[in-house]
Amino acid sequence: MTTRTISSRTVRTAAAPPALGGPGLFTVLLGAALPLIDFFIVNVALPTMGEDLHASEAVLELVVAGYGVAYAVLLVLGGRLGDLFGRRRLFLGGMAAFGLTSLACGLAPDAWSLVGARVAQGAAAAAMLPQVLATIQAATEGRRRARAMGLYGATAGLSMVAGQILGGVLVAADLWGTGWRSVFLVNVPVALVGLVLAVRAVPETRSQHPEPVDGPGTVLLAASLLTLLVPLTEGRAAHWPLWTWLSLAAFPLVAGGFYAVERRADRLGRTPLVPPSLFRLLSLRRGLALIVPFSVGFSGFMFVIAVALQQGAGLGPVPAGLTLAPMAVAFFLVSLAGPRLVARYGTRVVTAGAVVQLAGVGLLALTVRESWPQVGFTELLPGAAVAGAGQAMQLPVIFRIILSEVPAARAGVGSGVMVTAQQSSLALGVATLGTLFLSLVPGLGMRDALVTTLLVQLAGIVLTGLLSLWLPRTIG
Repeated sequence: MTTRTISSRTVRTAAAPPALGGPGLFTVLLGAALPLIDFFIVNVALPTMGEDLHASEAVLELVVAGYGVAYAVLLVLGGRLGDLFGRRRLFLGGMAAFGLTSLACGLAPDAWSLVGARVAQGAAAAAMLPQVLATIQAATEGRRRARAMGLYGATAGLSMVAGQILGGVLVAADLWGTGWRSVFLVNVPVALVGLVLAVRAVPETRSQHPEPVDGPGTVLLAASLLTLLVPLTEGRAAHWPLWTWLSLAAFPLVAGGFYAVERRADRLGRTPLVPPSLFRLLSLRRGLALIVPFSVGFSGFMFVIAVALQQGAGLGPVPAGLTLAPMAVAFFLVSLAGPRLVARYGTRVVTAGAVVQLAGVGLLALTVRESWPQVGFTELLPGAAVAGAGQAMQLPVIFRIILSEVPAARAGVGSGVMVTAQQSSLALGVATLGTLFLSLVPGLGMRDALVTTLLVQLAGIVLTGLLSLWLPRTIG
């Protein structure tokens, strides 16, 4: 009888899926926030970095692009490694590496050392972040998963705005004479706390049928993203040399080669890095189509507004950052209501959010046109708050849509694909809208260049709204 009881308990324990409790969810969301905050935190610190390190504009752009490109290139690989070796293990390794590379950034003696440390920091983020969504997908279900995904979306959106605010505050505070270095050094104690919490609260999950790393696919995906993102981020500052055009011309060829290799591997029963069969999921395809214009517009706006308010309106880092506080507050408050709105109205919430964001960005453009250069917290508050509310109605829901049909066994791959699309689009937004804005400033002046860029963003919001009309009405 004793033996039978022990055996029964053993079977039940082995069969029970790992559960992600409240402390564990907080820990993985902390891991999700760090890389996104770090992508945006440097925007308001760039002028101080350039002055202190005597860095050219092209090198400063590499400080941003080096992190973003390394992050985007390695995300899918990070998801696959988590499926293979254990997501908790990769999360811990990525968190530790993120803390160490943040320390290296904060102590960098010159600009090129900073660029190298930022590339390494992006690689560390790529190991950590896919494990967050994969763990949520594998260790939650039903309402708990919907709530966790809603909180992830809220964390992601809030982190992107809060990063810019925090960057301004830290640079201005000049803690212990660290100046811009504090925007990186602040990550070190946070990463240490995250490691302690993760050891205690995050369950280990992995794919029941782990798939080995796809070497050719990894190389070709990296090459595809590099040939697109590097010339776009560095082209303007480098005056568009020949290599930038050759790289852009190579992009469709390399991307086509990647697709052909992955499709052939799938057909032969091998394990491609990005299984083409994953894209048969309607929700994933349509969700990815939404995340691209949304993220391009979001990151482009954040970069452009930071430059315009500091260099055009003459605001310091703190006032420039705080102008976005209403956007962050509105995003946070509206995102809390997101799960209830989705339960009642389904994916129509995304379409409504695009309309609200359109009104907010339009109000910002009108304010800039009428009040420039006397624009600050008070003038931009209405437009920023309305835009933040609209963003909160879209981003968390889009994340849920993308992963709603991805099986738990492929949670790492699915989350890696989603975050790669998001991160590539964030880098693309800085490259395209940032380049457009900076190219227009000499001819149109700061005000008209900013208004024109905001109008281009409006077109992207309209596209997001139109695409959302083709979403399934409910989320599985």
